[in-house]
Amino acid sequence: MGRFFDAMSGTPLGISLIRHIRGKDWSITTYRYVVLLITFIAYTCYHASRKPSSIVKSVLDPDPHQVNGVHPWPSGEFFVRRELVGSDTNKSRHDGWPPFNGKDGTSKLGEIDVAFLACYSLGMYVAGHLGDSWDLRLFLTTGMIGSGIFVGLFGMGYFWNIHGFWFYLVMQMVAGLFQATGWPSVVAVIGNWFGKRKRGLIMGIWNAHTSVGNISGSLLAASVLEYGWGWSFILPGAFIFLGGIMVYLFLPAYPEDVGFPCPRDFAASATTVASDEEAQVRKGDLVEAETNTIPRFASGNRKSIGLVEAFLIPGVIPFALCLLFSKLVAYTFLYWLPFYLSQTAIGGEYISVKSAGNLSTLFDVGGIVGGILAGYISDKLNARATTAASFMYAAIPAMILYRSYGNISKTVNIVLMMIAGLLVNGPYALITTAVSADLGTHSSLRGDARALATVTAIIDGTGSVGAALGPLLTGFLSSKGWDAVFVMLMVCALIAGLLLSRLVITELTERKSKPKSLTNGQHTLE
Repeated sequence: MGRFFDAMSGTPLGISLIRHIRGKDWSITTYRYVVLLITFIAYTCYHASRKPSSIVKSVLDPDPHQVNGVHPWPSGEFFVRRELVGSDTNKSRHDGWPPFNGKDGTSKLGEIDVAFLACYSLGMYVAGHLGDSWDLRLFLTTGMIGSGIFVGLFGMGYFWNIHGFWFYLVMQMVAGLFQATGWPSVVAVIGNWFGKRKRGLIMGIWNAHTSVGNISGSLLAASVLEYGWGWSFILPGAFIFLGGIMVYLFLPAYPEDVGFPCPRDFAASATTVASDEEAQVRKGDLVEAETNTIPRFASGNRKSIGLVEAFLIPGVIPFALCLLFSKLVAYTFLYWLPFYLSQTAIGGEYISVKSAGNLSTLFDVGGIVGGILAGYISDKLNARATTAASFMYAAIPAMILYRSYGNISKTVNIVLMMIAGLLVNGPYALITTAVSADLGTHSSLRGDARALATVTAIIDGTGSVGAALGPLLTGFLSSKGWDAVFVMLMVCALIAGLLLSRLVITELTERKSKPKSLTNGQHTLE
């Protein structure tokens, strides 16, 4: 398989065609915009293909008290305008779909979710190493096409009239393995193209693909739900399948594949050229000089490192454990916030399930702002650990305020929810993007070593364990009251911050020592 990927790697066919039509090549700046756009669309496809199961749950296992055809947003009456009265589709929506419409239907749907997350988490470790061993473009293409096939096959169970639980369980498990290819690959590609200087801000903005994917996946699945729940899987499956073809044709995973040096190779080799990478790129005639004078590694010749070596990179273990607790908090809000809102009196009255779903999306809006803000601050301070830990500590009082005063009015609830989302999702976004890319290009690695995808997989794979544990623990604790749930979330946020204490001390010590070293250097020159 590795030899096959090596044979197929190189300049993407679509880019070769564009070069032939234009008669000249793009600048490195244009290529960076292309990489940002394609990887953004690629991971949007990944998240969109994960949403159908949450949309069709109410169809597979309907609430007997809500059989009037009205479903939570976005599959409610605003998007699904009419019911097919008397049709088989309408009947299946009211009666559910065996084996999920029995007494244990909800638990079976939960088992499928846990199986997906377990395979996703375990597959992440393997996928990261494979991504560093094989060509990233072809590896990402394989993952997207495979995900599309198995998401679509889950939906085909509707048309094939399959009612065996094993079929749906296996489809989700295999889909989880293919889905694990996405995150390590796209982060590694971004890390290949962008130096460390503005990586936090760029990746903070780029990380909005998560929310865009969730929204677009919900809309795609809901738009065809009235024609049968199977279509709600087939359409997002086709979406990511086509996205995989786009990646194969147009994504240059490595600068070397299109004739440019990797940013970190350039930094090591071009000592006679100005050090500001962005400034060099603006000089049109310098690009050609770079490609002719700087020694480059072919993308297929880079060596991958093993999991043990990746674990030993300074900072990987603390950040991975921090993400476990950070992602636990974030995913608990993701899965349980709509339910919490529907069960809590706001301004003296309870809101509907549909309104709770709409209201909970504002937590993600705050999260987008938090990811951008955390990236920008960490770039300015050059302190990833300090930024992430500060956000996690600040999230504790934010959650206390939200739990204590969020019921005063909808306005207060929205403001406090967005603040909590900003502080909870900020470090989560920072660690899974910029931090992973930084550690994957750590100075302790050999210059020709591939570690980006492996490190990203270790960090996000460990975090995914927390993503599975958070909602599971909340299910038990919520029966004792929501105060117990919020105490758990605050304790986890505190642990997440404390796990970075050693790195924070190191960053602060280095920051204090820099002015002294600069002063000593000036005296020496005099």
